[in-house]
Amino acid sequence: MDQGTSGLGDRLPPRSRLGWWVFVLLLGAAVAYVVGSFVGIVVLGLFGYYATRPICVRLRSVTDSRRLAATLTALSVLVPILLLFVAVGLRLFQAVQRQFEGGEYVGTLIARITGVDALSAEQREQLVSLLSNPSSILDAGGSVWSNVGSALTALQGVVGGLFLLGLATTLAYYLLANDADVSETVTELIGGRDSTAYAYAIAVDADLESVFFGNLLFVVASAILATATYAATNLVAPPGLQVPMVLVAGFLTGLASLIPVVVGKIVYIPIVASLGFQAVSTDQGQGSLVFVGVVLVAYVLLLDVLPQSFLQPYLSGRRIDPIALLFAYLLGPILFGWYGFFLMPILFVLVLEAVRIVLPELLSGEPLRPEATVAEHIGTDPEEARAERDEFQGDESEPDSDLTPGSESAPEPESDRDPDPNES
Repeated sequence: MDQGTSGLGDRLPPRSRLGWWVFVLLLGAAVAYVVGSFVGIVVLGLFGYYATRPICVRLRSVTDSRRLAATLTALSVLVPILLLFVAVGLRLFQAVQRQFEGGEYVGTLIARITGVDALSAEQREQLVSLLSNPSSILDAGGSVWSNVGSALTALQGVVGGLFLLGLATTLAYYLLANDADVSETVTELIGGRDSTAYAYAIAVDADLESVFFGNLLFVVASAILATATYAATNLVAPPGLQVPMVLVAGFLTGLASLIPVVVGKIVYIPIVASLGFQAVSTDQGQGSLVFVGVVLVAYVLLLDVLPQSFLQPYLSGRRIDPIALLFAYLLGPILFGWYGFFLMPILFVLVLEAVRIVLPELLSGEPLRPEATVAEHIGTDPEEARAERDEFQGDESEPDSDLTPGSESAPEPESDRDPDPNES
């Protein structure tokens, strides 16, 4: 009996170690609660980090400074993109509300995706009025101070959104400036570079960079191409025919290009239909209808065939088939709101790499191995990702600043006092 009790006691952790485990688990629960409460900021920050990390790496090789490269990346890429998201989202909500008054389902979907549904109905109405006519704050009846108060009330939600974007940008900047330290810490915690956990983590890391950076390049290229195409249409269109909201339409076409097969059809086909309706309603003859037909052919070639055949193979993520991400991009915003567009691809990559690297051995009862044993053609090979990481860290390694260029190594410091030969 004493022997069994003694053996069980040897297997149990010491009391101090058990106390630390309880404390760490409580801290983990607190962190999980905070991340869950601000999941939008976290996923948007992760998107900003992975989508701009290759740009920051290039700048880092030029500036030789992590913080300077991260600052330049945030100011030149992250901030303009986020401001464009805000401007287009508000303009789109304004246009939908004006065009589909009483369109409850369309307005609700747009408001949920853009985040404007956080405002009350009165605040949304005041915000739309202020955006469409900023001088209305002075033209409306009542005192100036009461109008200013109404405007400030309407802008509370916008300020909250800008605060969220600012925190997400700050998180992305922190990761860009300190990713090497974070990576080293995580590597030590999960058991070193030869562990299965490290193979899983490095595969997820490479996949997320491939997805977000490749998709960012593809969206930007498609949006620029679509905006130029719509603007050119307005330049050569007959009188009475015009593409509405060229910048918003081009931006939405770029986002729609992420969806395989669909590409920009959900945007440019309604635009062509609108041009056809304008041509029929203005009664300008067959010439306008012929122009609409030419525009449709041009849009199919420039906004459909060209992106899928030439842009996507070179710019979009090459490690994961875009069709595999189709449901993530479609269902994410519907399930979670605006941040679902970034959260669902992250969840997809986490599940994909767990299935490829961990699940087969767990099901078969075999020892875990740091390699992908199924679906090897999808996702990142951990060995290749480890080799790329080693090459990158080798290129980034700098000589110790305490050593002069010609010296071999710094001498070890001598003891403060000579050892006593009589001391044992």
